[in-house]
This record gives sequence, structure tokens and C-alpha cells, in this order.
Amino acid sequence: MTELKIKKGFLFLFCLAFFFFPSNNGYAIAQVNYQPPRVQALDLEAPPIADYPVKINEVQVPWLTARATLVVDRDSGVVIFEKNKETQLLPASTVKLMTALVAQEAYSLDQTLRVEKINDLGQDMKLKEGELMSVRNLLYGLLVASANDAAQVLAQSYPGGMRAFIQAMNDKAEALNLTKSYFANPTGLDVNEVDQLVLDTSYSTAFDLGQLARMVLKDPVLGEMVATREIIVSDSQGEIDHYLYNINELLHWLPGIKGVKTGWTEEAGECLIGYVERDNRGLITVVLGSQDRFGETAKLIDWAFANHQWQLVTPAIQPQ
Repeated sequence: MTELKIKKGFLFLFCLAFFFFPSNNGYAIAQVNYQPPRVQALDLEAPPIADYPVKINEVQVPWLTARATLVVDRDSGVVIFEKNKETQLLPASTVKLMTALVAQEAYSLDQTLRVEKINDLGQDMKLKEGELMSVRNLLYGLLVASANDAAQVLAQSYPGGMRAFIQAMNDKAEALNLTKSYFANPTGLDVNEVDQLVLDTSYSTAFDLGQLARMVLKDPVLGEMVATREIIVSDSQGEIDHYLYNINELLHWLPGIKGVKTGWTEEAGECLIGYVERDNRGLITVVLGSQDRFGETAKLIDWAFANHQWQLVTPAIQPQ
């Protein structure tokens, strides 16, 4: 028992020495070798100074039949209103905005393309086989008349043909972070030559289509085209004229409207991506699966401007 007490005593003294004379223990070494964590400056830009839409009253959005809707501020990207903005739906001819972006990058506007055999489906600009047409005029046909034949010519003439063009559409969607969109063809059609539903159809969301419209509007050429009410374009020889009329009714009566793209199939319902400017403010609207795309878009636009004001917001941290 005495021997055990002596051993416990030595152990107690050893522990005391460990704490009071730490020069040779691991704890002291760890303290001596301690280095503060490195602080690395990140090259991040402060948010831009911009006007943001702020709700000024509690007036409810008008009742809408559309399955999905979106109202987004052009400059800040702030979503003012949304309904099912992430729901994947059939986009119909709004797909042609992506067709236009890919074609704009692939061709020069003055490049001439030859009309080969095309399927006679839906809306068209009545192109004739063997006709030569500039890319510029084909884009007018695509965006003003929503011409499916123009979409086919632009896709068929792409290096690698139709399949390569469709792949380029989906690659562009990925590059633009349109993560819930898929493009099966350059037209947006969901039926074949005998009006039967096809297995591979395009789909998108109100949010993705709003972002797509923002990209189209940044291009001055495409921005002008989507706002065109009517125009006559000719083939490269100046022998065949094509009268193009925009079926976006809002271009004829809604103040400030500047396009962008209509769409309709029996399965998709009425679709419309709109863009309007009032008092130097711009709004992009998306209506999918509606029973009254023009009336509901007009209601959304009037509601948004009447119930919001734009206020200057500055970043809390100014860049050094």
C-alpha cells in the first residue's frame, strides 16, 4: 500500500512538472509553432449601383389562366412576380429565340443560304425550294413571322446539319445556365407532318425563357427584329418578295411594347414573351399555357408599373 502511495505521489509530481515547466513538452511546441491563418483577398466586384423595383402597395395581381408567368426587371434582373416559374412546360415557338441566337453566332447576316427540301408545317414565310435568301432575311422571317421554314433552313445549313444545330442550341442553353431547358428542334413544334405528337419535344420554364429573352435583347440586331411589326424581304436575286406580319397583337396597341416572341401549339397553349419600356424602365414578361396571352400580358405589365417604383440602391461595401 505504501509503495502504491509513493508511485501515485511521483505521478502527481510528474504532472505538475509537465504544466509548470513546459519547455520540452508537445503543448509548448505547438504554441511556439502556431501560425495565424492566411487571409487571401478575393477579387469580387461590389454589386452595381442600380435602380430596383420596390412594391408600393398591396394590390393583387390580376387572375390569370396561364400555367406559368414571370415579370422581371430588365436592368436588375429582379423578379417582380412569378407563378410556377420553374415548372417545365412546352414553349412552342418561343424556342425560336434560341434558334436566332445560335444562327446569329454561326453565320454572317449577309451570308446567303439555299432553301433545300423543308417540311410544310405550321406558320411559314412561304420559302421555295432552291431559293437563295440572306441570313438577315431568314432571321426576320423567324422572329417576325415565326416562320418554321426559315428555322429549318437556318438549321439545315449549319455545319453538321440539323442535328449539329440542335446540339448547338442545347450547348448554348448550358452556357447561359438555362438548366431546366431542352431543345429538340429549331421550331418548337410538338407534332409531325400528320399532326401526331412527337416523342422528343422541347421544354423550358418561364424563368429560363425570361433569361433567354434578356440575352436576345442585348443584341441590337435581334432586338430590332423582335420589335418589327411588318416588313417585306426578298430573295438574293430580288425576284421573290415575302411579306412578313408579326402576330404579336400587343405591338399594335399596348404602349411601350417592343416584342419579343409569340408561341402556340394545341398542346402548349398560348405562349408569349413580352418586352415593354416605360419611363426608361424595362420589363420582360413570360406567359406560358395561357388562354389569353395578349390580354394577360397587358394586365401583368399594367399591374407591375402601377404598383412598383424604382429606387436607387447602392452597395453596402464600396470597392477599394
